Amino acid sequence: MSAPFHHPVPRDARVFVAGHRGLVGSAVWRHLAAQGFTNLLGRTSAELDLRDREPVQRFFAEERPAYVVLAAAKVGGILANATYPADFLSDNLRIQLNVLDAAAEAGVTRLLFLGSSCIYPKLAPQPIHESALLTGPLEPTNDAYAIAKIAGVLHVQALRRQHGCSFVSAMPTNLYGPGDNFDLQTSHVLPAMIRRFDEAQAAGAPAVTLWGSGSPRREFLHVDDLARACLFLLERYDDPEPVNVGVGEDLTIRELAELVADVVGYEGTLEWDTTKPDGTPRKLLDVSRLAALGWAPRIGLREGIAATYEWYRAQPDRG
Repeated sequence: MSAPFHHPVPRDARVFVAGHRGLVGSAVWRHLAAQGFTNLLGRTSAELDLRDREPVQRFFAEERPAYVVLAAAKVGGILANATYPADFLSDNLRIQLNVLDAAAEAGVTRLLFLGSSCIYPKLAPQPIHESALLTGPLEPTNDAYAIAKIAGVLHVQALRRQHGCSFVSAMPTNLYGPGDNFDLQTSHVLPAMIRRFDEAQAAGAPAVTLWGSGSPRREFLHVDDLARACLFLLERYDDPEPVNVGVGEDLTIRELAELVADVVGYEGTLEWDTTKPDGTPRKLLDVSRLAALGWAPRIGLREGIAATYEWYRAQPDRG
């Protein structure tokens, strides 16, 4: 890795948070605002469709953001990824191409591209080091999304090589927190469990059936911790290689289900539908690169799930 990098971001700098209404983008926005940033830029998809090249170029030319966090993406769980692979590939490629090219053309000082841990091979050695990228086949249930994100990583590297852009990539592990998607058709595993157990408890259901065997292992990072990492990386990391962002420990889906059920207060039986796919058997990130820079997560899993459940319960239109 290169020599230590230190680039404090001025609190009055124009910072564009692409995807500022999403799970990640809203957390980044909250964190930057709490850190005293006074010139944050955000556009809803209705105001600026990042898939549409000309409006994106016009936005960068007119607004001239100095810093960009590219958190905008089409995301979903196993079911959504398997059902709409063409949408996941096309939408994410266009978002990335448009924002990265426009940022380079407009002379953006620093940009952080957020990928995903699913970019790594399905059977990568665990924990997964950044060097595992492009060393084996992907998990088939989300390969289209993964390929788009891999293209983003290489696009960042190419812009660094060709134009000297100080752009970097971060690969977060599985995320959760306030603002998550709780739609059972398109959500990720943890918010889906929160909703399933909450509804089962309200209905007095004797059992809840979950997908798969419960044996895959997953790592979960609270989105507010990721938001802290984003600012940290903008100020402390300048390397062509992507950097993993995670907690460095995992648990089985069965253990996760038991934890969520306990937080929610559901006391029924957990059953497993083994005809449904498990996805990748294990996906634990090697976070030694980020730890060596001096960053560590702060929010424990039970604490984070409890806070997320509290947020979910407070939504007037939940479900």
